[in-house]
Amino acid sequence: MNINVISLFPPMFEGVFNQSIMKKAQDKNAVKLNVVDLREFADNKRQVDDYPFGGGAGMVLKPEPMFNAVESLVTDKKPRVILMCPQGERFTQKKAEELAQEEELIFICGHYEGYDERIREHLVTDEISIGDFVLTGGELAAMTVIDSVVRLLPGVLGNADSSIKDSFSTGMLEHPQYTRPADFRGWQVPAVLTSGNHGKVDQWREEQALKRTLERRPDLLEHIQLTKQQQKIIDSLKNTSNNQE
Repeated sequence: MNINVISLFPPMFEGVFNQSIMKKAQDKNAVKLNVVDLREFADNKRQVDDYPFGGGAGMVLKPEPMFNAVESLVTDKKPRVILMCPQGERFTQKKAEELAQEEELIFICGHYEGYDERIREHLVTDEISIGDFVLTGGELAAMTVIDSVVRLLPGVLGNADSSIKDSFSTGMLEHPQYTRPADFRGWQVPAVLTSGNHGKVDQWREEQALKRTLERRPDLLEHIQLTKQQQKIIDSLKNTSNNQE
């Protein structure tokens, strides 16, 4: 996969792109990451913003530099052009999995008051938000999305099952995890995990994932097609909770 990022502050990406999984992904040739400076595509003294027509506070990113930057990156393939924006679609694991199927992605990181609307209408294919809050710029949001996409690429993670079992990949939160020592300050690891019975371990993990999701993110269960056994577990958990109340 080729991922290009258009930013006013390219140095922000150096640490993130050259550490941990992101670096390993590049070393394995699973992804090529490139960051370009939007100011390099401005015609007038590197100016990329201007006052909004009609007045108002703040500055708006101009269309010319943005179109020039994106068009300089487009090859014969048609890339997804992603605008990082608080008005965009809420980012989810499902969206990450969708983007991970692409060969070319271009991320646009905004600043100031916003974008000239013609950028939205005629340049981008997707608008993505990582949450209902405002950041200084789109760089941090783009880093978040890129990281979640890159780790899904084939061969990036050491264990292919890791991404499949992550929280949200199954539609639920992940089950609790434990490691050695089995006894830490008197707190014991659940006996089932040291029993060697893989069937019971799998059953325990599924029950715990359902329990944690029900307790912390019950809204997720509304979008999952539960099996009869899973529904039975949920009903049992609800009954137990009601009896305790």
